[in-house]
Order: sequence, then C-alpha cells, then structure tokens
Amino acid sequence: MLLCFLCVFLKYCLTAPDTYIIICMVIGFFELKGDMLRQVWARMGDFMNTAIKFDMHCHTKEGSLDGKLPIAEYIRLLKSDGFGGMLITDHDSYNGYRYYRDNLKDKIHDFVVLKGIEYDTIDAGHILVILPENVKLVLMECRWLPVKLLIDVVHRHGGILGPAHPCGERHISYARTRAYRKNPDITARFDFIEAFNACETSDSNMSARRLAFRYRLPMLGGSDSHCADCAGTAYTGFQESISTESGLIDYIKARKPLDYGGTRYEGTVKDKLGIFNHVLVEGFWFYNRFASLYRGHKRRAALAALKQ
Repeated sequence: MLLCFLCVFLKYCLTAPDTYIIICMVIGFFELKGDMLRQVWARMGDFMNTAIKFDMHCHTKEGSLDGKLPIAEYIRLLKSDGFGGMLITDHDSYNGYRYYRDNLKDKIHDFVVLKGIEYDTIDAGHILVILPENVKLVLMECRWLPVKLLIDVVHRHGGILGPAHPCGERHISYARTRAYRKNPDITARFDFIEAFNACETSDSNMSARRLAFRYRLPMLGGSDSHCADCAGTAYTGFQESISTESGLIDYIKARKPLDYGGTRYEGTVKDKLGIFNHVLVEGFWFYNRFASLYRGHKRRAALAALKQ
C-alpha cells in the first residue's frame, strides 16, 4: 500500500518546483530501504517505457491566426521526438484538421492526428473540446457560448471537454474568470484538466494540478505550441494505442492510466513582453468580444439547428 502511494505521490511531484527536495523529504520521512526505492522508480519507469505519447494542445498555421507552424512540419517534429500522435486544438476552428484530412492523411503513417478545438467561451476562458469523429457541430466554430451551455452541448453529443491552462492569464483561463468565481463547482462537470501546459509558469501548472486533485479529474499535458521551438515540449502518455477521437474519449472517461509532463517553453509572447503582456491580453479579449458580436447570427443559427 505504501509503495502504491509513493508511486502516485512521486508522479505528482515530477514536474513540481524543487522536485528533488520534495522527493528527498519523502524518502527521509518514510525511511525507505534501497529495495523499496528501486521498486518505486522501476514502476514509474515501466509506465514511461510503455506509454504512447501525444501532444494534446497543438496550434497550426492552417487553423489558428497566431499559428506559425504548418501541420506537416508539426507532425515531422513530433515523430522525430518519439511521439505517437497529436491533438489539433486550433482556436475556434477545425481548419487545421481539415487541411490534414484533405492533403496529408493518406501520406502520414505510424502517427495519429486527432481533431479537437480550443473553444473561447464568453465567461470561462479557453476550453479544450473533443467530439467523436462522426459528430460535426458548426456551433463549435462559433465562439462565446456560456460554459454551462457548452458543457451540455458537448456531453449531449458524446464528447469530452476541460479547461486549457486553467490558472493562467486573466479572461482566457478558467480559474480566473467570472464563471469560476461565481460557481467553482462547475469544475466537477468537466472531464479532464490540462495540468501541464508548456507555456505556463510552474505556479500556474501547480495550481492546475491542485484544481484537478480537488475535483478528482484526469490530468493531461500539452505544449500549446504555436511555433516550431515549442512543439513537443509537453506530452500525455497513454498505455493503450489511441487511433480515433472516440477511442480517446472512451480512454479518458474510463479513467485509465495517464502520464503527463514536459518542460517549460521560455519563448512565449508573455515572456518577451513582460508587464506589457497585460495590454495584449486585454486587447485579445476585446477582439474576441467584437468577433463574437459580428458572428452572433451564425451562432444563433447553429443553436437553432441543434434544437430541431
């Protein structure tokens, strides 16, 4: 029992700040013998050796306005780093996945590309959404639904969803939005939490993990990459092969073993801009607001179609 506890605890600590100090404190507290310690690391190593790695938060040049990396190059970089797949999560758009489907799918082998989206809600920031491969919802490309309605729609159609970088920037991160402040228990309705985002600080990722533990939600890792240098800096590991969106949904719903982690990417826009990044964040919020109002008729039409 103690051995199982330590495996879980050490996995939690692996991407935390001062990991070495934390592990040493645990070892000292329990006065572990050498054989038990070797068993702990062996079990963790066995998982990592058998895990199939996916980058679960990927932006492409073909699908995101701020994406700089063509999907063909993204795939090449991930394959060279030993990844088995990726989840395309462009902003409010499936255009990146459409480009892959129409131009690359028949040419790519031994690598899985799945369709997702990073949806901009009106009250809860950015939410990662994964729908079954046979479900096509125009509504997912119409930003600014309230999060409660988004959850209802996604679950009604057999999908899963969870907040991206939940403890990051104001407006775009779930735990820093009015929906969370008003009713934090909405979190329990999510299917997972992005617990490691390579573009977030260690404090932000630590807070995301705490949120996931509080609501007992599966934890995923993703790079949130928009450029080549960031691609593959974070991963989610699966112990079974995943080849379809439905397979991914079933795996996460079943709470099967997951591993996640990575290294922080130091070249983000907010790293370069420093305190001036707040101006960009506020500007992005106003841009989204304007875009939402401009496309409101499309969103209303898509909602009306769901009710028919």
